[in-house]
Amino acid sequence: MFLKGKSAVVTGSTSGIGLAIARALADEGANVMLNGFGEAEAIERVRGEIATASGAEALYDAADMTKPDEIAAMIARAHDAWGGPDIVVNNAGIQFVSGIADFPLEKWDSILAINLTSAFHAMRAAVPHMRARRWGRIISTASAHSLVASPNKSAYVAAKHGLVGLSKAVALETATDGITVNCISPGYVWTPLVESQIPDTMKARGMTREQVMNDVLLAAQPTKEFVTPEQVAAFALFLCRDEAKAITGANLSADGGWTAA
Repeated sequence: MFLKGKSAVVTGSTSGIGLAIARALADEGANVMLNGFGEAEAIERVRGEIATASGAEALYDAADMTKPDEIAAMIARAHDAWGGPDIVVNNAGIQFVSGIADFPLEKWDSILAINLTSAFHAMRAAVPHMRARRWGRIISTASAHSLVASPNKSAYVAAKHGLVGLSKAVALETATDGITVNCISPGYVWTPLVESQIPDTMKARGMTREQVMNDVLLAAQPTKEFVTPEQVAAFALFLCRDEAKAITGANLSADGGWTAA
């Protein structure tokens, strides 16, 4: 349990990739702060399961990722509970599919706020604590769309490209502080976020559900398989190891070969 005594805040961790990462960190001994939306009973069940299975402490914070004050308060709460946080995983994300001419302004604003700006606020609040302890890991879930674009996803593509740029800048600022800052860019992972895209993509492209899955979602992945949340979590866990301390400012692909071409 190489993370015993460490603490982590994982945004968007009540399901999907974020939950898998939170479980993996806790299983290695880290105390974890969960965050995200969902039914209170389901979230409490997950929190309890993580604590029981790992022996680590697990808390939940309902901070809204569009509200800077709530993000800062969540980081402060983790600090008050455990010190640190030593690890911040920026995973919260939303998606909306539409052509640029019809893209709702409020959707642009919310996607940029949750997928990009929330990471800035979390980093801004956490870096001083990490510097004080001379150790930190900041990991952001980007996307293959941080490297390449797809039509009808202007806000998401812009946010993920921006997230990589933000991470590179902060990596340089913290390079001598014992802190690493990296992005993991998965291809399509079978999560509630990806599943929720299917109806909009069906409408935008005039396709069936099966066509969207095979001809859109997996078309670009040479493996023709969805990435799993557990695979992304294992990648994040490696970045927390001392063996990975030379990796900083990197955008690391786990996309089934999508961006190899």
